[in-house]
Amino acid sequence: MGDLCLVINLGSSSVKAALVDSTGAFSWHGSRSLAREDVLEEVLDSWLTPAIAPHQQRLERIGHRIVHGGERFTAPTLITQEVECLLRELIPLAPLHNTPALKGLAWARQRAPECPQWACFDTAFHSSLPAEASTYAIPMPFRAQGFRRYGFHGINHQHVAESVAKQWQQQGRDPTSLRLISAHLGAGASLAAIKGGICIDTTMGFTPLEGLVMATRSGSVDPGLLLELMREGYDADALANTLQKESGLKGLSGLSGDMQEIRAAAATGHNGAIQALGVFRHRLIQLLGAMAASLRGVDVLALTGGIGEYDKELQQELREAIRWWGRVELIVVPADEEGMIARLCSSHNTAVGSAAIR
Repeated sequence: MGDLCLVINLGSSSVKAALVDSTGAFSWHGSRSLAREDVLEEVLDSWLTPAIAPHQQRLERIGHRIVHGGERFTAPTLITQEVECLLRELIPLAPLHNTPALKGLAWARQRAPECPQWACFDTAFHSSLPAEASTYAIPMPFRAQGFRRYGFHGINHQHVAESVAKQWQQQGRDPTSLRLISAHLGAGASLAAIKGGICIDTTMGFTPLEGLVMATRSGSVDPGLLLELMREGYDADALANTLQKESGLKGLSGLSGDMQEIRAAAATGHNGAIQALGVFRHRLIQLLGAMAASLRGVDVLALTGGIGEYDKELQQELREAIRWWGRVELIVVPADEEGMIARLCSSHNTAVGSAAIR
């Protein structure tokens, strides 16, 4: 009988994977970047298969991160042929993320056909959003088609919420009263307002484009601006490429979407880098205020993700920016999507089996 969960976390430009046992301990954990010319299946064959080969007899289940679950998928779901077909219908909602995730699912099924596979959704944690937070002010026919705010990064936001709640319990405080803002700040970035472990507001919306300034994504822009660009001849594909791949820190700085590179350039007086930092910081503080308003006060601001965890300058800037909030704890919680996916799969597992990757 196996006791390991293989977690495959595929993004648009990277892949992370882990083997997690029933106690939550990692038997193996790795990541690698994906170049545009890489063939995903070949990368998984050459990188992932050898890494997990020594543990293959202990493999019990496989968990996948799926960015967009739409309205249908609000909990970890055992993947069947029907579920996979439904997931393919959701690709247009998150093409950069759901497409590689489904390729990873197909790869794992070929290598371990008898091993149950589970989908864990970044949108699921936000399914608790009240109607006033999830609804766009658009006509009913559009809303009836599922055009609403979903939110993303939910797997890591849930990990942060559970981690902080555990800390509060250990300190003898009641986690059901905890008012928490989880700030996932990396190449993608979003905030979640979490009250007593329940998400009540977030900054991303129908897609992962809404909200904060990100590495290459614009975050929120005036829809009227997009309409004007369409009148000037931009089509949907051109706008999508611009907003998803050429905007954000990259578009503002004229350099790249890498925060470390932008910090270094700003220190030498590079105007674009200085502007990028200023806009990023302003939008972040602005939306932190919005999350605080939704919570009616804040007890803890938890920073997570590559920028949130390691950018010491930003951490200090935020301490100063929220000083007027009063007694608010600012803490760092290391991201752990792979561990959270393994826990979610384990807690919902109903199909147990052992199979070898082949």
